[in-house]
Amino acid sequence: MNYLSIFLQANGGISAFLPFILMFVVIYFFMIRPQMKRQKQEKTFQAQLTKGAKVITNSGIHGKVVDIVDSDNTVIIETGAGRIKFERSAISMELSKKLTSDNN
Repeated sequence: MNYLSIFLQANGGISAFLPFILMFVVIYFFMIRPQMKRQKQEKTFQAQLTKGAKVITNSGIHGKVVDIVDSDNTVIIETGAGRIKFERSAISMELSKKLTSDNN
């Protein structure tokens, strides 16, 4: 009799944590994992930047990549106002690829 009551108490303790475990799994698959995938895609995009690409920065500035400085991880973009130096991480998307994919 004593062993049965110990087993039932232990089983109840595990089932009490089941909603928390399920909640963490749902949060992981719907929030954390997609964010990690997006960050990985963004990092590969920034590493594959080339001269002549038309890009948009995070602040909404449109321009064309004129020079890529690998030593300090910056990009020089030519805009209507002139040439501006940006960090690679400030580039959000390539405009020329977005336009070609929208037309298809």
